[in-house]
Amino acid sequence: MLQEPLKCLVVDDDPQLRDALRRVLESSGYEVLVAPSGRVALEVLDQGGGVPLVVSDIRMPEMDGFTLLRRIREKWPDIAVVMVTAVTEVDVAVACLKLGALDYILKPFQIEEVSARADQALDKRRLILENRDYQEHLAEKVQQQAQMIEELYLEGVQTLVEALEAKDAYTSGHSSRVAVYSSGIADQLSLNERDIRLTALGAELHDVGKIGVHESVLMKPGKLEPHEYEHLMEHTVIGARILDPLLKRFPEILSVVRSHHERLDGAGLPDGLKGDAIPIHTRVVTVADSFDAMTSARPYRPALDAQEAIAELHRCRGTQFDPDAVAAFLQAYPDWEDLPIRTPRKVRRSLPDGVATTEVAPG
Repeated sequence: MLQEPLKCLVVDDDPQLRDALRRVLESSGYEVLVAPSGRVALEVLDQGGGVPLVVSDIRMPEMDGFTLLRRIREKWPDIAVVMVTAVTEVDVAVACLKLGALDYILKPFQIEEVSARADQALDKRRLILENRDYQEHLAEKVQQQAQMIEELYLEGVQTLVEALEAKDAYTSGHSSRVAVYSSGIADQLSLNERDIRLTALGAELHDVGKIGVHESVLMKPGKLEPHEYEHLMEHTVIGARILDPLLKRFPEILSVVRSHHERLDGAGLPDGLKGDAIPIHTRVVTVADSFDAMTSARPYRPALDAQEAIAELHRCRGTQFDPDAVAAFLQAYPDWEDLPIRTPRKVRRSLPDGVATTEVAPG
């Protein structure tokens, strides 16, 4: 299949020079359009047709080559522009190069020079476009690799959470259940899909910092001493520190991990946040986490039944818990038997920007 000739627009107010340039470029295989002024040249380019090259005189009435060059660069930055100027105006041609022209032709010109300059300008244009395309795809590949690293990192952290919980029969499946409750609450609060997913992921990872808590404290069969409780609460800061390197662009998740033990009245840990200073994602997970903790047996106390735990959520709403989140929990699970108190099964799902996590459902 024969390749269509490249189009070139010649702009010059001198009909003889314009015709000479046209003949030269046509003899080199170009399909040549002509315009007697900068204004007409813009009209021709506005009609489209894929003109990759413009050869324009500098000294023209009505609209000079400088102005035409600026207008082309603003509206059609991918068009290669070659300026035509007299030998005595080389400094003017250099100024055009600074404005974005790719080359210039000196008058009086040789036939071979015109064709060579046109071809060189198109070669430069091709290299510029190829480099831009490479840079754009490079950024895309880097982003894909970054997302893959995040996914692998999160999968590793999720495995760590599961391993931590597997060591303690009393907390097995806790994070998965909290993710279920949190998703239901967030949905009832009409959070958007992205926020629901981020809330669920934050819930799934909220206790990862317990990797830094002494086993003697985690497994203690009796009530914790004050210093032991303080050490246990350090898991919020440790967890946020673990996740921060790769989750900086997901502050919602980091907030859940660091602040799920904050209280609405400001008496929580670790930062004493109060009211709306605690993000909604975190307030949701706090309710879900507390409910599951109350309905899970511990070495030092039996599990509360669902109605007792709900009563405790009611009692502490407005002080420890967000009242709207408590109400949303009841709306999400109006029947006690619907509560996934047993360990739920896991379903793989993706999160915003390619980040992956596991969705959990009653099993």
